Amino acid sequence: MIFVGVDVGSSTTKVVLLDQGKNMLGWSVQRSGTDFAGVAKSGLKQACTKAGLVLDAKEMKTISTGYGRKNVLFTDGDKTEISCHAKGCYHYFPQAITVIDIGGQDNKVIQLDEQGRRINFKMNRKCAAGTGAFLEEMALRLNIPIEEMDGLARQSKEVIELGSFCTVFTATEVLEKIRQGKKVPDIIRGLFLSVIKRVLEMDLFSEQVVMTGGVVAFNPFLKVMVEEMIHRPVLVPEYPQLTGAIGAALFARDIFCNFT
Repeated sequence: MIFVGVDVGSSTTKVVLLDQGKNMLGWSVQRSGTDFAGVAKSGLKQACTKAGLVLDAKEMKTISTGYGRKNVLFTDGDKTEISCHAKGCYHYFPQAITVIDIGGQDNKVIQLDEQGRRINFKMNRKCAAGTGAFLEEMALRLNIPIEEMDGLARQSKEVIELGSFCTVFTATEVLEKIRQGKKVPDIIRGLFLSVIKRVLEMDLFSEQVVMTGGVVAFNPFLKVMVEEMIHRPVLVPEYPQLTGAIGAALFARDIFCNFT
């Protein structure tokens, strides 16, 4: 039996295949686009190909999660993003943790106890500021590829604080910094700082913090900056962008095979 986790996010759709021993057999990441059902099916096919498996629904049990979890036509059930990100992170770090998930459209802070039980969680307000969409918009304003933001932020020599948390107002601030002659690496680090402040204001954190999500996967300097701000090490799972899908696949394993 193969256990499938499908995380249909607002920006990307992730599919993960696990065996009964919780080993990852294959995975895929694709842009979600406008056809959630289609991209979920395509992602499953791609993950099976990567794993060297023939697609056979009879040998698979699937749990879907994420923004478009109800659109996955081949799912056997669904779970919330909160539950799946928590389970995925606890799989890698089985201890009391605070999970920070920075996604394309929202941020989540999830607190787990030593047994992996959720004791609290918070999500950001209905605003794209401080999310992946925020950074994508700022990359367009700066006319740089978003994949270059992390490397440029690491080159920063001056701390620039951007006061506005609103995406629209921040764009105006960025233009003003450019007019003042501020360097692009310093502006990008200021944008990263804005993201981190937005997350840190959401809740108090336990001793051990875990960061996950696609934004952290592609911008690992965010982890370094958080460590500097909270004055302690931060953990990141092996596949931070796939954590939600991994958690969903683990749920499929537990539910349909009665494993613990």
